[in-house]
Amino acid sequence: MARPSPYPAELRERAVRMVAEVRPNYPTEWAAMKAVAAMLGIGAAETVRTWVRKAEVDAAGVPG
Repeated sequence: MARPSPYPAELRERAVRMVAEVRPNYPTEWAAMKAVAAMLGIGAAETVRTWVRKAEVDAAGVPG
């Protein structure tokens, strides 16, 4: 069983929205994710990447 996230759902949703909003300002999606993680005080950009990918899968309706 996965460990519960120390981050509230609202923060995860905000981070995903922010990546989409700031993406045009950065040369890569990864750079945008790193910037958002830093802005929100999230320990690792990989955490934000995971949230973004999960949101993409959820939006597509792909079972997972």
